[in-house]
Amino acid sequence: MPAIDIARLKIQTAALIDKFDQPDAFVLELREILDLYADRTLRPTVVAPASVLPAYRASRAALRHIEQELAPLALTFAPQTLALIDALWQDGKLETRLLASGLLGKLSPRTPGLTERLTRWVETSRDAILLQNLLEISPQRLRKEHPADFLRLMQDWLSPTAPQRWSPALRAIQVLLQDPAYENLPPVFDMFQPILEAAPAALQRELAETLNLLHRASPVETLYFLKKTLTLIQRPAALTVLRRLLPGLEKPLQEALQQALRQKTAVV
Repeated sequence: MPAIDIARLKIQTAALIDKFDQPDAFVLELREILDLYADRTLRPTVVAPASVLPAYRASRAALRHIEQELAPLALTFAPQTLALIDALWQDGKLETRLLASGLLGKLSPRTPGLTERLTRWVETSRDAILLQNLLEISPQRLRKEHPADFLRLMQDWLSPTAPQRWSPALRAIQVLLQDPAYENLPPVFDMFQPILEAAPAALQRELAETLNLLHRASPVETLYFLKKTLTLIQRPAALTVLRRLLPGLEKPLQEALQQALRQKTAVV
C-alpha cells in the first residue's frame, strides 16, 4: 500500500474541503485521492474480505483523516453535510459509503432526515463492514445524547411488520448495552420480550448475545425477565428456540434458563 505522506494528504484534504458544498465536485476529487492511496498489489478480497461492495482499496488511515477534517463542518452545516452524505452514498463504493456513514454520526441527532437515512441504509446494506459502521458509528450521538429517542428508533426497527430489521436492531442495542454508563434497562426488556416470544431461529446468535449483555448489566433483572417471559410463551416452537440458545449463553445465565425451561415443561 502506498505510504501516506501526511503533509501531502493535509494539502489534498484542504483542497477537498473547499468543495464541501459542491457534492459532485467533492466526490470526483475524493475518488482521485482514494485512487492515489489504493493498494493495487492485493486482491480486493484480501483488503476487504467481508465486503460485497466495489472498493478503491484505499488506506483506511487516509479515509479517517478526511473524516476528521470534515467533522467540524458537519457540526456546523447540517444541510450541506446531508447533501454531501447523499452524494457519497450514491457513489456506491465501500470507502465513500463508510465516509457517508461516519459523517452521519457527526450530525446532531435532531437533524431532519437522519434517522430515515439510517433506517433505509441499514435495510438495504448487505456489506458486513458497512453495516457494522451503520450500527455503531452512525447512531453514536443519538445513542449517547438522546438514548430515549434511540430506543424509540429501535422499537420501530423491532416492529412485527419489519422482521428484516430485527437483527440490525438487536446488534445496535448490543452497542448500547456495552456502554457502562447506560443503566436504564426496563425499556430494553420491554422491547426485547416480544422478539424473544416470537423466537425466530435465524436470530439465535443475536438473541443469545443480547441476553448475555443484559445479564452482565443486571443479573437479577434479567432472570426475572426470563421467568416472566416463559410464563407468557405458549408456542412449543418458541421453547425449542430458547433451548437452542443455551450453548451461546454464559454459564450462570445458561443454568438459570435451563432450570426455568424445565419448570415450564413440567407445568405444561
